[in-house]
Amino acid sequence: MSVPMLKIGAVLSTMAMVTNWMSQTLPSLVGLNGTVVSPDGTHERIVSGLYPGSDDGWQVYSTASDPDGRCVCTVVAPARNLCKRDPRSRQLRVLTEQVQNVSQSMEVVDLRTSRDLQYVRDSEPLLRGVDGRLHTYVASPRSLTTRGLQELKGQMSHLRPLLSVVEQYRLDLQTLAALRLELLNLSIILTAIQEEVGAYDYEELQQRVLLLETRLHSCMNKLGCGRLTAVSGPITVRASGSRFGSWMTDAMIPSSDSRVWSMDGYYKGRRVLEYRTMGDFTKGQNFVQHLLPHPWAGTGHVVYNGSLYYNKHQSNILVQYHFRSRSVLLQRSLSGAGYNNTFPYSWGGSSDIDLMADETGLWAVYTTIPNAGNIMVSRLDPRTLDVLQSWDTGFPKRSAGEAFMICGTLYVTNSHLAGAKVHFAYHTNTSTYEYTDIPFHNQYSHISMMDYNPRERALYTWNNGHQMDRGQFCVPVYEGREASR
Repeated sequence: MSVPMLKIGAVLSTMAMVTNWMSQTLPSLVGLNGTVVSPDGTHERIVSGLYPGSDDGWQVYSTASDPDGRCVCTVVAPARNLCKRDPRSRQLRVLTEQVQNVSQSMEVVDLRTSRDLQYVRDSEPLLRGVDGRLHTYVASPRSLTTRGLQELKGQMSHLRPLLSVVEQYRLDLQTLAALRLELLNLSIILTAIQEEVGAYDYEELQQRVLLLETRLHSCMNKLGCGRLTAVSGPITVRASGSRFGSWMTDAMIPSSDSRVWSMDGYYKGRRVLEYRTMGDFTKGQNFVQHLLPHPWAGTGHVVYNGSLYYNKHQSNILVQYHFRSRSVLLQRSLSGAGYNNTFPYSWGGSSDIDLMADETGLWAVYTTIPNAGNIMVSRLDPRTLDVLQSWDTGFPKRSAGEAFMICGTLYVTNSHLAGAKVHFAYHTNTSTYEYTDIPFHNQYSHISMMDYNPRERALYTWNNGHQMDRGQFCVPVYEGREASR
């Protein structure tokens, strides 16, 4: 066989070796044999082994109290998304990205190799012809004519790109050697992580948390509602939109609806973004848009049983918009309620009427001129928007930063800025009030929306363009009673 053909044979043989190594060795090096990769790119076999012990960030998850305010039912569970904050999880994410980068580089080399191999195959008949002519001319130089020489030069010019193909192949071999070394290093790191976390079972932990949640809800149903005595630190879910806005999930209990809604701005807005899940909302993906037939005022909107309840712009009219049918089901005036910045919260923003929901139903927080600007609380019928009962709290609305309802009690903050506290509570079941001193961390210094979600037992806030939530819980007091743990 001639020297050119030997080179081509070497190329073919080496490319076959590379393809075989890629298909057989790569999966075993990165540990992907027989393992499913989850949609977000994390490695299920590894992630299923990650969870912290009691010293790695356990916190009070939720509680319930008796009518005297004593907590008798406490669940302790890991902090939300704790596994994502675990150093080993971060290391795995970095590892996953490196494996993906290596895999992409291998794909590029594989595609280029396939293209070059096809070119070599297409050039092989021409190369054989040139090789035969050269043998003929070497054996009988007199047979070389001017015309034959010109034809041979033309054929050789067609074969000249083979030189760049061979050079690219040489460079690809260097790339493959570097990638192979990188994969071996990743394999060592992966083995170390697997040995470290292999003793844990995250799925078992999830089942334990679900069992504890079931026991908690059973306890809460027996006890009823307690009092708010503390508010946990905030969790920034997302940073998006303008300085003012609102976001929410369905506050109906029970509800399996996992959608999240976002409404940016407080003045004449009409666009509502609906996300499929909280994860989609966090990433800003998989959403649909609702264009309301009437613009809104303020940020005091609430989603309850599949409908959005909001204050119509420049009016005291309440609107019920049904998401699934994309239509307005109901409009009703809230008699005497101020609007258009007549009686807003301290931050302004046309926040005259604040709609909210808790364990007991749908509420409106507002004020009227005859009421001298003091906060009124009215319980509403969600089917008709009729006022079922009203209470005069005696607290001036312009002095309130924001407000929220929990178990029929209105809680009011004394400011929308940094240093705010839950300062005032009005209990509708006894028509009594009290002043409180509950610290409330205002991380981004300007809250324009605050709502309690009874299904999640968490406060949702819009804080200077940041969407945040925080769990609410009471201080555990056991006094010899059984604590679910």
